[in-house]
Amino acid sequence: MTHTTITSTTTTTTPSGLRSLYLIRVAFSLIWVALVFTTSASLVSTDKPTVIATVLLVIYPLWDVIATLLERHMAGTGSGSTNRVTTVNVALGLATTIGMIIAVFSTIGTSLLVFGIWALLSGAIQLVVAIRRRRTVGAQWPMIISGGLSVLAGANFATTSASATSSLSTVAGYSAFGAFWFLVSVIALSIRGRSGH
Repeated sequence: MTHTTITSTTTTTTPSGLRSLYLIRVAFSLIWVALVFTTSASLVSTDKPTVIATVLLVIYPLWDVIATLLERHMAGTGSGSTNRVTTVNVALGLATTIGMIIAVFSTIGTSLLVFGIWALLSGAIQLVVAIRRRRTVGAQWPMIISGGLSVLAGANFATTSASATSSLSTVAGYSAFGAFWFLVSVIALSIRGRSGH
């Protein structure tokens, strides 16, 4: 759901390239979720992050930056508006990574607050990008749904981050759901490619 793939309006971003990138994102998310559930799911808002949880929390937004840059490279130069959106998303991901590095020295609750704000903002960007990309690539309805849900989930994470029941397991569930929507996008793009529409 979070984790925006951006370079949206350029015609050189091919469905095949998007499928490959989405599959990589699915694999990363599933591995990340498995690691959270096996090492850190029991950590709640008042706990201090463990070393493993710290690494997982910091690497997540950093990976989104890498994925965005990969798509920008795939798409080539692109238009000025496209590059601006990409730059905003990269800046947001880097700011979140820095914020997370600071937050993990506090509590899980602080980390969830940072994660929630990032999920909300990146979900909003993903929603806008997917709507714009419909004309050039098509099959973007899964990303539209995913972006909208990310906005709602991010707002929920931010507002409940101080709750005693908030834990990293909720973030892992959110990430798994995001992986599902990326996989649906792969299938939708494949069907569109075979139909030639």
